[in-house]
Amino acid sequence: MSAGVVATALPLAWQIANVAGWVSWEVAAIFENVGMVQEGMQTIAVPLSGADRPGARVLEVPRGEIRLDGVTFDYGGAARAPVLDRLSLVVRPGERVGLVGRSGAGKSTLVNLLLRFYDLERGSIRIDGQDLREVTQESLRAAIGMVTQDTSLLHRSIAENIRYGRPEASDAQVEAAARKAHAHEFIAGLRDWKGRSGYDAHVGERGVKLSGGQRQRVAIARVVLKDAPILVLDEATSALDSEVERAIQEQLLGLMEGKTVIAIAHRLSTIARMDRLIVLDAGRIVEQGNHEELLRLDRHYALLWRHQSGGFLANDYAGLTVPAASPKPIEA
Repeated sequence: MSAGVVATALPLAWQIANVAGWVSWEVAAIFENVGMVQEGMQTIAVPLSGADRPGARVLEVPRGEIRLDGVTFDYGGAARAPVLDRLSLVVRPGERVGLVGRSGAGKSTLVNLLLRFYDLERGSIRIDGQDLREVTQESLRAAIGMVTQDTSLLHRSIAENIRYGRPEASDAQVEAAARKAHAHEFIAGLRDWKGRSGYDAHVGERGVKLSGGQRQRVAIARVVLKDAPILVLDEATSALDSEVERAIQEQLLGLMEGKTVIAIAHRLSTIARMDRLIVLDAGRIVEQGNHEELLRLDRHYALLWRHQSGGFLANDYAGLTVPAASPKPIEA
């Protein structure tokens, strides 16, 4: 074999080996990506479990009355006992109602059913006489403004997150809503990793660039801007310090004017000024009335109030009577 043949054959064999290796890597990457796409489709292409019924109409809320009749729900039998057990409740138009109870009493489940995240098993929920199962989910949720305890924001700008419930709102309206939620001050000082600042700054996935209190103020600004006739507050001020909470509560009181409000709070001082407090236990209403009336009853609500105003007293658990602390007036 001549030197010229050897000099030609060796580089050619080397090139063929390199190309074969590249092909093998690419084939392996293709099958890896196919598996990732299949797993992603299993997450994305999940059929809707709560589709609108044929002929569902748009919900109209001229007054804002909410009526629950014999509502029973147990998450399809997953719960050992009904989370809500034949619960009946009427929230009058413009009334501010607070839901009180221990963890697991059914407060959040009631809100989830009101938003129709689950379909009722028995009973009915009506808004201004319209059964929620007969209206479109889009119109139902457009009529309800909600602030939750765990606020997740979109990986978009602050302005887009506030404008989420009302896309056509102007920049001036967005800023006005942020000021009412006491969020304008920290928004003005924001700057993201790409140099965008203020209302143009992005908040990161699920709002990780903001603190819990900042996320909650953005969520309150979103509800202020949306201006829905029904307002649901699920621990709306739980992540705020006392000073900011007091300032925001003043704004929330103004926001509640003329709206039907359902508020959930474990910190009872935040809902003590509601028109009516509903005390839930094991999925049933065990007490209802305003703050002073429930303290005079000296039962479930009074015990919870004493725990929060005077600490968790061991004597309560020993079955001993503890004198009720005189409630201080709530300023905000």
